[in-house]
Formats: sequence, C-alpha cells, structure tokens
Amino acid sequence: MEKKFRIAIVGCGGMGSGHAVALQSGTGETVYKGDVASAKMPDSAMTTYLGDMIELAGITDIDPARVEWAVSQGISVYGDYQEILADKTVDAVLIATPNHLHKPMAIAALRAGKHVLCEKPVMLSSADLLDVMEEAHKAGKVFYPRQNREWDEDFLIIRKIYEEELLGKTFEIRCRIMGARGIPGDWRGKKEFGGGMMYDWGVHIIDRIVKMVGKPPKSVFCDLKYITNEECDDNVFVHMTFEDGLTVRLEVDTCHFVSLPLWNLFADHGSAEIQNWNCDGRMMRLSSWQDKDALPIVAGSGLTKTMAPRTKDTLTELPLPRFDFDRNALYKNFVETCQGKAEQIVTNEHALRVLKVIEACFESAKRQEVVTYKE
Repeated sequence: MEKKFRIAIVGCGGMGSGHAVALQSGTGETVYKGDVASAKMPDSAMTTYLGDMIELAGITDIDPARVEWAVSQGISVYGDYQEILADKTVDAVLIATPNHLHKPMAIAALRAGKHVLCEKPVMLSSADLLDVMEEAHKAGKVFYPRQNREWDEDFLIIRKIYEEELLGKTFEIRCRIMGARGIPGDWRGKKEFGGGMMYDWGVHIIDRIVKMVGKPPKSVFCDLKYITNEECDDNVFVHMTFEDGLTVRLEVDTCHFVSLPLWNLFADHGSAEIQNWNCDGRMMRLSSWQDKDALPIVAGSGLTKTMAPRTKDTLTELPLPRFDFDRNALYKNFVETCQGKAEQIVTNEHALRVLKVIEACFESAKRQEVVTYKE
C-alpha cells in the first residue's frame, strides 16, 4: 500500500479548521456551528475519499483556543511553524493564515523542502507570486493556489451554457455574491493583513470568469465601497469588457438585505438565471426573432410596446443542466501533482492572471475610470 501523503496546516481559524476536519475525516467536507468545524459526509457519489491518500500530520496556531479545539478533536498540534518545517515526515504545508503571511510562509516551506497548498488570495500582488514561483522552481516543489470554486455546481452550470452556446452566443454575464453582515470582525477588516472583500470573495468570481472565458479582459472598471469599514472594501463592483464584445459584471456585497440572482447569462437566443447556491433557476430560449410584434402594456403613467414581454408561444422554458461533481478534486489533484502523477489544474500562471486583473481593479477604483488590462 502506498504511503499516505502527510499535510500539516498552519492557521486553524475558519478555513484552517475546516481543512483540518476535512482531511482528518477523509470526507473533504465540513459544516460549521458558529466558528467550529465538524465533518459532514459528502452527498455526491463522485466525491473522492481522502483518507486513502492523505494523512493530516497536525496543525499549528498562535491562538490557544484554537489549539485547545484541535486537541479536543484528536488532531496533533505543533508548537510553532518552525516545528512543522523541521518535521521530515511532512510532505506539504497548507497555509490558511491571514493573507499578508502567505508569501513569507510559502517561501519558508519551499526552502524547507515542502510542497505548498496556499489559500486564496495566494498573494497580495502579482510580483509576490512571481517571487514564490521562482522559489518553487528552485526547490523543485509544487506551489498550488487553492482557488477551488471552479468545481462548484453553479459555475459548472453557467460554464456549460456559455461554452456550448446552449442559448446562442453570450453577450453578457452577471455574478453576484450577496450578504448582509458586513466584513467579519477579524483580520479581514484590517488593511495591513490583506483584508477586504476583493481579496475574500472578489478573487473567487474573477478566478471563475478568467477560467471560463479563457483569456483576460480588454478593460476593467471597478468601484469599491467602505460602508461598514473605513479600512477595507466591503462592497465590490467590477465591469469587464473582452475583445469579442462580451461584458461581465461582478458584485460582492455585504450590505444588501434583498438578494438578487447569483448568476444571470444573456445570449442572443435566450437567458439563464441561477438564483442561489442550491442552483434553483431556469433557462428561457427564444424560438425566433421574427415575431417582434407586441401589444403595448401599461408602464407607470404611460404605455410601452418596446418593453412588452414576449408571448409564451415564442419562448421555451428549460431546466438548468445539473452536475454531480467531486468536491475533493482540488485536494486530489494537489497530491497527485506533488507525486508526479498529474498535471496541476489550478496553475500559477492562471493565479497570476487573476492577481493582475485584481490589480487593474484596484487601479480603476483609485482613479475612478476604466483602465486597460495589461498582461
């Protein structure tokens, strides 16, 4: 039987504790009660059982309460990060610390001969990622960005509609991540730690769009708001334009109390809507553009024929395509990449492009104007 791949985790907060429980249980899934993670069996038959390939070596954290929690879960605890790096039985380090620590911890791990799986955003700048990529190359080790949202079902649905042109050629996509609790009251609200919603959720939806479209935007406009926090952005709006005319609107909102659809896709022969994380929604496909005539409807104090809805005989309502998917695909690919058995799916080159788009967003928000994206 092949030796299990041993991973140690640095940082045992919300994300780190989730990783710890997922890897210890082998299910790869967690549920939360407050800030405490616990194991949940996967509801997908495709989900890889991680216990056959990965062993959790242990965790380290500077917070005594988190260390106490780990002990209560039967998880081994290292005294500090240096102890992990000195442990020759550890194959890889999973970095789940505040964002500003990702670079120094990744470099230290690579120089200690460890592979690295790093939480998003992998770095706070494209220059930092280039430095880490160079260190990984010199060490002959894998540095793997944990940008995991391309395996989510909502993304798989919208990508299929886009790539296979199920509703014709897409001309606009909208994605909204909406909450109503402001920025969490921890390091994510501190600029010095790399906080803010652009780095928390903006990175996810930009990652997905860049992955789906397969190329960077031509231009970017971004607006950041600071409603509940003076230091860090708590609401993000991004408008991207691509060479083929496609436009993408992305929103991350933490102060919205009436939710809008998670996804909208508009194409020349139909539209699609995904309402929520459960992937409730529908597609509406146009039978023909030839029937353009319509009776006027009352619109406020006047009439409109232009905006009158289509009659049912010219539209067909269709269910969204659905997917069974492997929730543990990223963990599996990381291990197999480190073992030389697979190609890295979430590449550093892709993560670099995502960071450059984010940098263009910050530049646009600062200047309050459209900026041209540069590779």
